[in-house]
Amino acid sequence: MAQRDYYEVLGVPRSAADGEIKKSFRRLARELHPDLNPGDPEAAERFREAAEAYEALSDPDKRARYDRFGHAGLSGAQFHTDQFMDFGSLSDLLGAFFGDDLFGGGRRGPARGQDVGVAVDIAFTESASGLTRAVEYESIVGCERCGGSGAEPGTAPEACDTCGGAGRVQRIQQTALGQFVQTAACPTCRGRGVIISEPCSECRGQGRHAARQTVEVQIPAGIMDGQRIHLRGRGGAAEPGGQPGDLYVVVRVAADPRFERDGDDVVSLLDVPFTQAALGASLTVETLDGELEVELPAGTQPDDVLVLRDRGIPHLRGRGRGDHRIVINVLVPRKLDDAQRRLLEEFDRTAGAEAYARDESLLGRLRAALR
Repeated sequence: MAQRDYYEVLGVPRSAADGEIKKSFRRLARELHPDLNPGDPEAAERFREAAEAYEALSDPDKRARYDRFGHAGLSGAQFHTDQFMDFGSLSDLLGAFFGDDLFGGGRRGPARGQDVGVAVDIAFTESASGLTRAVEYESIVGCERCGGSGAEPGTAPEACDTCGGAGRVQRIQQTALGQFVQTAACPTCRGRGVIISEPCSECRGQGRHAARQTVEVQIPAGIMDGQRIHLRGRGGAAEPGGQPGDLYVVVRVAADPRFERDGDDVVSLLDVPFTQAALGASLTVETLDGELEVELPAGTQPDDVLVLRDRGIPHLRGRGRGDHRIVINVLVPRKLDDAQRRLLEEFDRTAGAEAYARDESLLGRLRAALR
């Protein structure tokens, strides 16, 4: 039987980026996963096919050879497609999506539940104050009707005759290099060790099913855009006796037109008319704590910085906060009427060089504040 084009298998164009390929594979794997399609050989074959395609296209070197020569370019690569062979690194890869060792290679107990990732969006100010957010996500949960056994209430699973309840079988293969013993998940019970003669009508013998869940997540003050919160045991349910997966919440902090973050410092821009910069003024500025009145020294220059100590982002690990640095943007008038122009011309005639002399003490303080 001819092999299908890997891009066709994953449903992506040949120009697809790595992220698009990964996203498509995750979708197919969740849809076709054998645990969710018991006794469906077509789904199992499509799952194997998608896994093989992803293993090739996710590796830059293999993808380049495949793009140039097709399947012949991968003739030396070992895609483990036999049902009695371990999947090695591919199973490790899929384990990051669905739990440990889906194909049985090296498995010594019930599979761990899948890890789940979800993103949550918060405002810039919320990242500074911290908050509790209800997060919804979809994962695999234990079936309440059968208590996770997969058997219809009133019945019980029976030990598999093929593997004697071990969930694994061995095959001895003679090769030119000698005798090899290969161990894999039992094809009859799919590694579970039991056969369910009367499957639960709710979960169809799975013992688990997909469902929406909600969890309250504590987002600490000081968290940065892209950081993750790890909640153990809040991911997908495992097979009976296995450990549940974990939940990873990726925090995305929205941009704020008023503030920028620099480490744990907050930086903002303050527009000041040139007259106030020259004469000095009391001004109201926005901070993370609300409006605050600050004193603008006379003779303030463009790009001078006012520093508000301990008004920045709380330190995520440890006590205290960063600073709030206010960069002064001096506004120069673009349009003047005749009276205003005459006043400025008079000032220009009367102002000597001393009016523009640098205040070295102020400059020194500003430099020290920026160190």
